[in-house]
Amino acid sequence: MKYKSPVYNIISVPVEKIRPNTYNPNTVAPPEMRLLYDSIKADGYTMPIVCYYDKKEDSYIIVDGFHRYQIMLDYPDIYERERGLLPVSVINKSIDQRMASTIRHNRARGSHDVDLMSNIVKELHELGRSDAWISKHLGMDKDEILRLKQITGLAALFKDINFGRAWRPVMPEEDEEGQG
Repeated sequence: MKYKSPVYNIISVPVEKIRPNTYNPNTVAPPEMRLLYDSIKADGYTMPIVCYYDKKEDSYIIVDGFHRYQIMLDYPDIYERERGLLPVSVINKSIDQRMASTIRHNRARGSHDVDLMSNIVKELHELGRSDAWISKHLGMDKDEILRLKQITGLAALFKDINFGRAWRPVMPEEDEEGQG
């Protein structure tokens, strides 16, 4: 028999039949959860939840995708739009193999390279996107955008920034008006 990856058999499962596993060490900070919500709102569910089907309980136990599942529970607009259904890819593995799979999924996501992210910010700026647009669509705060712009070193990225007046230390020999 030829092997067929589970992703070719995605099924729609009512969120009420899905439950989290008890061992996932992965957490997501609130700003990234908000970005995940924004992503699902804008793009829909583009990746299935990976689950193990427990026949005895007639439920699906999450192996990967807990935070995508949580978005449906936390946001009624997503629940309604998706009619309470989540895309699920089922794997039939023992608990030890499911635990290993969870960790592999978590660790395989990697991280963003700072130089590449700064180039993305630069390119978006060159396309005419404002810092507010970048902040909203990439989930970055203004300080992070500023740091990424600084990495590229391009003065054009700072043309719309209002800088405050720098302070000037008063020298001991000067009076309050800066006179010596």
